[in-house]
Amino acid sequence: MLQVRKSMGWCPQRDILFDNLTVAEHLYFYVQVSQWCPEEIKCVLHILSLQDKRDSRSRFLTGGMRRKLSIGIALIGIVLMLDEPTSGVDAISRRAIWNLPQQHKSDHIILLTTHFMDEADLLGDHIAIMAKRELQCCGSSLFLKQKYGEWPRAGSGEGSRNSILCGVSVAGPVCWRKYPLVTFLKGH
Repeated sequence: MLQVRKSMGWCPQRDILFDNLTVAEHLYFYVQVSQWCPEEIKCVLHILSLQDKRDSRSRFLTGGMRRKLSIGIALIGIVLMLDEPTSGVDAISRRAIWNLPQQHKSDHIILLTTHFMDEADLLGDHIAIMAKRELQCCGSSLFLKQKYGEWPRAGSGEGSRNSILCGVSVAGPVCWRKYPLVTFLKGH
């Protein structure tokens, strides 16, 4: 179980960053916790396009940069859980953040929650729609569009319990080799 925990990366809906740590120090801290190679830091900084901010304290970063750092911390893992990674950012930052999961589909297993149907459509290989804590439907983007004609609405707004869970990348063979007890919900 310890190995499973070390391989997981999590990006919460709201940034949990230490104001006095720099970008590089955040990454170094999480690399140490996960017992990954410290050389991963350079790679993650490059992926995030934050090389020039490596020595900047997180409190001085823009909202979009803070989100990128939170996603970068999650990228240290193999199984990524991204909880509404684009919430609270402007449209330009949102699109830049979309590139991160797309670039890492092949070497990570990514679960992403969102209230944005366009985000689910773009990023999700398999999409599960939940409402009031119950699974309503599951399948590929094409399957869901054919079945429902247009995207079902996932309410956003305060107190909404509707959300979309995207399986951005189901790296089945890789995951089954490492964790043979893992099973996946197969889309249509």
